[in-house]
Amino acid sequence: MGFFNQIEFVPNQIKSHPRIDEKPVGGIAAFGSHIGAALKLMLKEQEIIFFCLLQWASIGAAYLLWIQIFAWIPEEVWQSAKESDEGSIADVVFLIWSFVCVGLAAFPVGIFTGCMGAAHFLHRQGRESTVASCIRLVLPQSWSLWMFHWLDGWITVRQILRRLPSKDDRRTQAQRAMQESLYYAWKLGVSGILPSIVTGNNLLQSGKNSVVFVKQNFWEVAKLRAGYSAVCWIVGIGTYVGTIWMFAFFDVIPKNEPIESHMFEAYFWIAGPLLIAIGVVMLFLRPVFVLALCDLYSEHLDRRGKSVALPENPPKSISALVAFGCLCLLVAVAFLLRDELGITDMLSTPYGEEYGADKGN
Repeated sequence: MGFFNQIEFVPNQIKSHPRIDEKPVGGIAAFGSHIGAALKLMLKEQEIIFFCLLQWASIGAAYLLWIQIFAWIPEEVWQSAKESDEGSIADVVFLIWSFVCVGLAAFPVGIFTGCMGAAHFLHRQGRESTVASCIRLVLPQSWSLWMFHWLDGWITVRQILRRLPSKDDRRTQAQRAMQESLYYAWKLGVSGILPSIVTGNNLLQSGKNSVVFVKQNFWEVAKLRAGYSAVCWIVGIGTYVGTIWMFAFFDVIPKNEPIESHMFEAYFWIAGPLLIAIGVVMLFLRPVFVLALCDLYSEHLDRRGKSVALPENPPKSISALVAFGCLCLLVAVAFLLRDELGITDMLSTPYGEEYGADKGN
């Protein structure tokens, strides 16, 4: 967790900004003003489109891996969750599996997002930008990119789930407002981390650079972030409504049968509208946001009299790639040997019962 602790100061620094509570006006217009420049660069440097497609595929693959756990949890466990206010060891396994799946997606997403930033900086310096040159520049920063996107992805997923309507949600309005405030401070505060990492800084220094960048360009960054969030909200609401419509008009779940016996099928079909929405974000909205941030960051450095020094021959670094491969191997072992490792038994423990209690009788 050392990597994660390196940037925990970022939202706290941003929360103290005197304009943090002001709602940016014209966010969508600010976001829209960057679309033309982003599309022009994407058409000129078409490897950016390739990186976007790879990110979309990575998230789709991670989602399909994640939903496998729903096929491993018996119907009676889901039923017991409705009837009991107590927990189950299945919650712990589910949480770990979810966290690892986010981490698996975070590595390729981090690398390919970094490559988008690298393409921007190479183009700005008049240097050739290719798939290979972008990857060469980004690989030495693999650890920082991976850990940042893992943490950011986990925070994002948790906040999305918190926003979904739930009858079990016992949070007060004040608690919801506090969580939204912390999330906003985090998202705003880390705006400069990606371009800082791509330009050769480690995660800790990038966190510090990002705080300075956001504070000195607060209104521009806040409006861009607000516009991006707004259009993502529109996509998210459309996805939510589309999913409800799909379940209402198609026999995704057989009539007169409990949803608890078809959890895997339900989440599998949700993949349709969800991956369409992710495609819209990853192929159209996020590239505009990332490239716009890189533009703002470059202008920020220019005003401070600093230049981006991208190395001509960056050092080779494969340690993060090896670690990612080891994580993939561990997941494969857990997937294939879940019965032998006791994972299936843990997921089969009803809520309100202690794991292994039935074996002792």
